Amino acid sequence: MADERRFLGPPRRTPLAAILAAAGGDGGGGAAGRVFEGVAPLDTASPAQVSFCEGRAYKDALEQTSAGLVLVAPDLAGFVPAGSIAVICRDAALAFGRVAALFHPVPPPSGQIHPSAIIHPDAVIGEGTEIGAGTVICAGAEIGRNCRIGPLVLLGERVVLGDECIIHSHCSVTHAVLGRGVVLHPGARIGQEGFGFNTTADGRFITAPQLGLVRLGDAVEIGANSCVDRAALGETVLGPGTRIDNLVQIGHNVRTGRGCVLVSQVGVSGSTTLGDYVMAGGQAGITGHLKIGSKARIGAQAGVMNDVPPGIEVLGSPAAPKKEAIRAMLVLKRLGSDSRPAAKQKPE
Repeated sequence: MADERRFLGPPRRTPLAAILAAAGGDGGGGAAGRVFEGVAPLDTASPAQVSFCEGRAYKDALEQTSAGLVLVAPDLAGFVPAGSIAVICRDAALAFGRVAALFHPVPPPSGQIHPSAIIHPDAVIGEGTEIGAGTVICAGAEIGRNCRIGPLVLLGERVVLGDECIIHSHCSVTHAVLGRGVVLHPGARIGQEGFGFNTTADGRFITAPQLGLVRLGDAVEIGANSCVDRAALGETVLGPGTRIDNLVQIGHNVRTGRGCVLVSQVGVSGSTTLGDYVMAGGQAGITGHLKIGSKARIGAQAGVMNDVPPGIEVLGSPAAPKKEAIRAMLVLKRLGSDSRPAAKQKPE
């Protein structure tokens, strides 16, 4: 038995017709009745399993695979071995994700509430919602239908969760309104105080009241141990479909549009606004009170200190448009090379 079965259980046997429907691909002629038993990488897949090839970097593994079915882009179909079924897809990785879900579907919530959960009598729990051991749900909370709330979760007073949310273990949610299908991975912190304080004449720090809330749009997903601070006044907002990786910090009063992607260790300082479909690479830092235009792309470890126009890709610290940043890096590299002392010649 494969090691992954310890955690996922046995895969569901799936016929070729269902795979083709999920992948949206072409192929499989003459094998309509064939049934597959799981998914695996190219180099370990068996004739009963499905695999995929993400790009030409994996061409050698594709040519040698024993997989019974391979999802491939059109330009790689010719490299699929004769013993494998080639299913041609526009985006093989996307298709594989949909196919893998056929073999390992997410089980529906059980609707059971663990006896150790502490639920205030004023809280409203939707039909079919599952609540794990040791979870605390405070007064006035409203939980939608068919949610899955893991163990040791805190849902604060008057928190709202839409239908079909998944809140994994050790999350805390306060001062927040969550839309439908929001996912919080373990340890996510939503709605805590923002980093706001004032300094007195004698150098003491006085915390400024954080009186706002967090609003997460439908299908927002937030990674493990990421933090979204509530607003000082008004709302911190993550737009529908936004994806936050692990260990990301979202400051108070930040607002994102739809479908933004912020990769691990990104930090967005307070009151910055991101348009739709902004992407920020790992460890990028964005200072406060900026405007980042829709579809802007921020490179890994970039330090963004000024507004970024829509559709622009920026790199470096301080961040600059991609071509400008690369030219600057090349100039610095040449300067460093030219400044090295000439090597001393050894006497004959």
